[in-house]
Amino acid sequence: MNSILSNLTMYMLLLLLLRLYGSSNALDINEEKEDVFAKTPCPAFLVFDSAAYIVGMTIELPCKCKPEDALSVVWYYQKNLGQRNIKVLTDLNGTKIVDSAAMTFDSDLQNRFLIRLFNLLLFRTLESDSGHYICGTSKGDFFYGYDVDIQEAKGLVLTEKDFDQPANTKQLQKTSKYSIFTSFWSWSVCDRCDISGEQTRVGICYIESEFLYSRYRRSTPNVASCGSASVPNRFKRKLKKQMAVVSVRSCLTACPPEPKKSFAVKMFYEFVGLFSKNKEKTPSVPIQYHLHHVGYPLILACPGSRPQLAIAWDKDKERLYRSKYMIGLNKSMRIFIDQGNNLNIRFVQLDDKGIYYCWLQGKMIAGFKLSVSIRTRIQRKLSDSESIYAMRILLMSYIFLTIVFLGCQIITCCCEVFSCRMRN
Repeated sequence: MNSILSNLTMYMLLLLLLRLYGSSNALDINEEKEDVFAKTPCPAFLVFDSAAYIVGMTIELPCKCKPEDALSVVWYYQKNLGQRNIKVLTDLNGTKIVDSAAMTFDSDLQNRFLIRLFNLLLFRTLESDSGHYICGTSKGDFFYGYDVDIQEAKGLVLTEKDFDQPANTKQLQKTSKYSIFTSFWSWSVCDRCDISGEQTRVGICYIESEFLYSRYRRSTPNVASCGSASVPNRFKRKLKKQMAVVSVRSCLTACPPEPKKSFAVKMFYEFVGLFSKNKEKTPSVPIQYHLHHVGYPLILACPGSRPQLAIAWDKDKERLYRSKYMIGLNKSMRIFIDQGNNLNIRFVQLDDKGIYYCWLQGKMIAGFKLSVSIRTRIQRKLSDSESIYAMRILLMSYIFLTIVFLGCQIITCCCEVFSCRMRN
C-alpha cells in the first residue's frame, strides 16, 4: 500500500513539474513574439517600391507597415499618379470570395484580387494591371506603395548551346543618357524526368539611367524596369518596342528512385494483376473527370502550380512542348500554354477528349480525363466573349457599309453636278 501511494505521489509531482514547464515556455513564447509592423515604421513621405513581373503570374504585394490600431487595410490602384480614376480594392472585411472558375485573362481587376493578412494577391496578371498599388485605410490614410510593371513576354527564344550558362544580362541599346538591357532569371528545373523535357527562364527588360525619378525605390541604383513609372516620358518612346522574352531549352534528367518493394508485396501485386510484364504501364496519379461541351473555351490548371515553377503538359502519349505550344508563337493556335503555365483550349472539339497529364517540378502529379459532349441548345449572354466579338464585327461591318454608301452617294451627286454644268 505504501509503494502505491509513493508511486502516485511521484506521478503527481511529475505532472505538476511538466505543467509548470509548459506554462513557462508559453510565457517565454508570448514574451518573445513581437509585432512585425512595429519594427517597420511607415515613411513620412509616400514612396513606391518598384517590382517587375510577366503576364499570367500570381503576385503578392505585402503591406510592410501600418499603425497598430489599424485592424484592416484597403488597397488602392491608380494607373498614373495624379489621375482621378482610382480603384478601391477591398475584401469587405474578409467576406470577399474569388471564384477561380469564373476568372479569365480578360476579367476585370476587381475579380482577380484577394487580401490575406493585409497583403494583396493578384491572380493571372495582365499588362493593363501595371500601375501604382497603395496600402491604406478606408479613411484615406496611405502607408505603403508599389510601382508594379507587368510585361508581356512576346518573344520565345529556343536555346541549343551554352546549356550551363547562368542567369545574366543581354545588352539591347546603349546611349550617353541610358542603357537598355534584358535581365534573365535562373533556369528552371527540368519539367519532366526519364523523358525529354524542357527548361525555361524569363528575361525582363530594364533600363539604366541617372535621370530616373527619385520617388521610386529600386533594388539596384539607377536601374528600373522598362515599364516602370520612374522612367521619364522622353525615354518611354524608345522602350515601346522592347519586351520580355522567354528562353526554352531541352533537357533530360532521371527520376528519383522509387522505394523498393519486398518480394512478397511484388508477388501479391502480380497475383491481383497490378503488375504484369505484358501489361502496359500507366501513370499512377490521381485522375479528375471533367465533362465539357463542344465550342466552349477550357483552361486546365495544374494543382499546386505557380508561374515561377516548372510545369509541363501531356495528352495521353503526346508531349505538349512549349517550343510548339507556347502562347505567342502563332495567333491562330487553338491549344496553347500561357505564361501562367495553364493549358488553354480556345474552343473544345470532339477530338480533344483524352487524359491530360500534369508535371510539377519534374514529377507527374495529376491527370484530367476530359469527356466532350454536344450541347443541343446554347444560351448566349451579352457578356460572353463570343457575343462581344460578334457585336464588334457587326458594328464594324455596319460602319464600313455606311461609309461605302455615303461615298457612293457623294460621288453620284458630284457626277450629277458636273454633268449639269457641262450641259449649261
